[in-house]
Amino acid sequence: MAAHRKPRQRPIGPTARTAATLALTGAATATGFGGSAHAEPPPTPAQVKARVDALYRQAEAATEKYDGAKETADATLHRLNALRDETARKQDGLNSAREALGSFATAQYRAGGFSPAWQLALSDNPDRYLTDASFAERAGDRQTAAVSRVREQLREIEQLRGAARVQLTSLRSRQAELRRQKATVTGKLGEARRLLARLTPQQRSEVTGDDGTRKRASRSAAHVRDALAQAGAVTAPDTRAAAAVAYAYAKLGSPYVWGATGPHAFDCSGLVQAAYRSAGIALPRTTYTQIDAGRRVSRSELRPGDLVFFYSGVSHVGIYVGGGQMIHAPNSSAPVRLAPIDLMPFAGATRVV
Repeated sequence: MAAHRKPRQRPIGPTARTAATLALTGAATATGFGGSAHAEPPPTPAQVKARVDALYRQAEAATEKYDGAKETADATLHRLNALRDETARKQDGLNSAREALGSFATAQYRAGGFSPAWQLALSDNPDRYLTDASFAERAGDRQTAAVSRVREQLREIEQLRGAARVQLTSLRSRQAELRRQKATVTGKLGEARRLLARLTPQQRSEVTGDDGTRKRASRSAAHVRDALAQAGAVTAPDTRAAAAVAYAYAKLGSPYVWGATGPHAFDCSGLVQAAYRSAGIALPRTTYTQIDAGRRVSRSELRPGDLVFFYSGVSHVGIYVGGGQMIHAPNSSAPVRLAPIDLMPFAGATRVV
């Protein structure tokens, strides 16, 4: 009888039940049961382009804020250093005045053993004493004035130190803003690079519209410039605008680097600033200040050298060169290039000269 007895079944414990569940789940997944197990399909080039374009716009807006914060931080540092220099100069003057007062106090202490009446009575030369006493009185008046000047210098130095503390606090705030905007820019650009890395070289070229060579950009620029000249395109309003346009043409193919103002790399507002600096005109650093740096003009009034701005936040700028074309520094995926002004939402235009 014992030989025909069924083996005793052991109860399934928690560990065994978990393993069985995982095995069944895996089998169901492998056979298509239990819900969809397929990975998300990779984004299409069109989807990548839309996302990358959005990231570049966000990065550029943050770049302009970075540029503005840096400009303010640099100006604050300049004021702080000027205050420190002035404080040091006044401190040197104060130290000299204190030394002079100390010498006078020591002399007074040494001569203070007799009253003026006894000194007159015991003097071998009363006339000389009276002359010396009169001089000492006048010297005392001068020392009183010197003490007043020292007190005034102390007040001035304390005021300068207070102003320096204010500037230092402002500088630290601007530096913190710089770090925040830098983190935003690098984060957006890093995400864009990761998305582009998933594409083939041909797809990346289609997404960015970049041929990647300065030579081709120069040939394209020369072609457009010749075409505009042959068509009798409108000229720049004056020699300075023409000089700025010439500078922009010379920089075609230069790399985009956020925060850069040349001479070998640029961001969008940095290119505009450098172009007009070459023509002897100082422009503000950022797009949202450059748009107010001249007279506003309508799109129909555009002439070479005018600044053209894009997007609702005025976060991008280029230099109009005629024929509906501009030269601009687009983003980190492409160098300085020619592009139609219809490429982006038009926000306004300014004539600097």
